[in-house]
Amino acid sequence: MGLRLSPEKTLITHIDEGLDFLGWRIQRHRKRGTSKQYVYTYPARKSVKAVTRKVKTLCRRMDTSQPLDALLRQLNPALKGWCMYFRPGVSSAVFGYLSYYTWLRVGRWMCRKHHRSGWKDLRRRYCADGWWPASEERSLFNPAKVSTTRYRYRGAVIPTPWPTTG
Repeated sequence: MGLRLSPEKTLITHIDEGLDFLGWRIQRHRKRGTSKQYVYTYPARKSVKAVTRKVKTLCRRMDTSQPLDALLRQLNPALKGWCMYFRPGVSSAVFGYLSYYTWLRVGRWMCRKHHRSGWKDLRRRYCADGWWPASEERSLFNPAKVSTTRYRYRGAVIPTPWPTTG
């Protein structure tokens, strides 16, 4: 087939220094409280920066004459897709940061839309349950509530060598 590694593109690094691959940062760290070391996979800085840039551009590009529902219709699929991709890794801290950043950007959009209103009025108008923005139909997707899961074994069931009666 004639496949060869390109010396310009190939980089050999130590696992302690880590590497970025498909948006993931793969690096070995010492586990807190012990002397054991484990390999962790978490979202790379570049992918976190890309999703925050997307949230920022969507909030800036959305016209303030539109309702909040139009903004949420664009933001929610982008956030949900990104979170589901990075769900299997060590991502809960990044999800918390993304939740904070998104809330801040949507809050700024609401302030631009109603520049004469204070936070109390904005909360009464847009936040149904506490501080989280919501419209009549949908609420802002909260990345902090996404639970991180590890990979499950998806293989076939191993048959038992003993005959079963009954």
